[in-house]
Amino acid sequence: MTADAPTTGTGVDAIPGTVAAIAGGIERGLHLGGQLSVSLAGEPVADLGIGEARAGVPMTPESMVTWFSMTKPSVAVAVAQQWERGNLEIDDRVADHIPEFAQQGKHAITLRHLLTHTAGIRPADLFQSTAPGDAYWEEVVEKICGVEPEDGWVPGERAGYHLTAGMTLLAEVVRRVDGRRFEHYVREEIYEPLGMVDCWVGMPADVHAAYGPRIGTMHHTATGVAVPLDALDEPAFMARCIPGGGGRGPMRQLARLYEMLLGRGELTVADAEPGSARILSPQAVEAITARHRVGLYDETFHAQCDWGLGFAVDAYAFGRHASPRAFGHGGALSSVSVADPEHGLVACVQTNGMCGNDDHYLRLSEILTALYVDLGLATADAPGRDKPFPSVELPLGDPDTAESPA
Repeated sequence: MTADAPTTGTGVDAIPGTVAAIAGGIERGLHLGGQLSVSLAGEPVADLGIGEARAGVPMTPESMVTWFSMTKPSVAVAVAQQWERGNLEIDDRVADHIPEFAQQGKHAITLRHLLTHTAGIRPADLFQSTAPGDAYWEEVVEKICGVEPEDGWVPGERAGYHLTAGMTLLAEVVRRVDGRRFEHYVREEIYEPLGMVDCWVGMPADVHAAYGPRIGTMHHTATGVAVPLDALDEPAFMARCIPGGGGRGPMRQLARLYEMLLGRGELTVADAEPGSARILSPQAVEAITARHRVGLYDETFHAQCDWGLGFAVDAYAFGRHASPRAFGHGGALSSVSVADPEHGLVACVQTNGMCGNDDHYLRLSEILTALYVDLGLATADAPGRDKPFPSVELPLGDPDTAESPA
């Protein structure tokens, strides 16, 4: 480890190649720091902060890092819970729960289409709101409901990743069938039972103030200069519930969500009674993490990629040695979270530099490929598997509008 990339936490000796890959990205100016959590067969392997959370502030395992689209699996789990409770069906039309969504010919779009990114409403990803307080949510939902579907798009027959709109609609469906706003639901039904007490999708201002220097900052690094996206850290912005990309929390705690999924819906939690928390049934876990979208070319990522119900399956960012059953989700040119059932592996990695498409995906592949070698799940000379290389242009956080990329 170089002096310029100090490391805090546990497990650095267990994954030296992985740590070196993250440190190498710091040296190349791709990010200021990184945070990762790794477990194998339910046992912790590493929980590390490397480099800086923002200029002059060390990254630690406790840093409150930006998730971006790694937030989306929390929405998928919430939908699956409501499915199990009989409050919805995966093939319900969105308009069955949000009647106003049927306008502009969108009546045939289902929850499955939103979960698999085959709905064809990507123009709605651009919608924002400047309304004060909670009114922003109603305004964004109203705008999404009024959008016209993409020209010639037959839901389910084409694929195009939705940055935010699909998850906003799914969170609104959860709100309408359950009664709680999504930011409250996800805390009470998923995060708190799993011991993810520092995880938020909409952080109250007093909580934000209490975290203080633990709040980590994302940076735009594609030009070779790290520009902090400070607007994404503002209390007013972080208080907003953005189900498609507004999650915050330590990687160690996000990993609990995936450990629960590998535990067939249950996770041992020290403070729980009778010692574990059941979030989903084994059948529901199998359903949402299996392939539901197979062989389709994604018109946002410009590559073929398979999808479960809210999870990417066997994605490029999971590295060359991930098994075909590996599932998880990335976060806007910065991060990835993955569970590999074949190996009992959970890995959540966040880097705080949005360095551009090619550098980012090569960075993640290098980190995850090194991890499999470090853990003895692959040999250093094993070629692994080639996968389609994504190519996507995502909007950067706008310091004037506090727009969050997915």
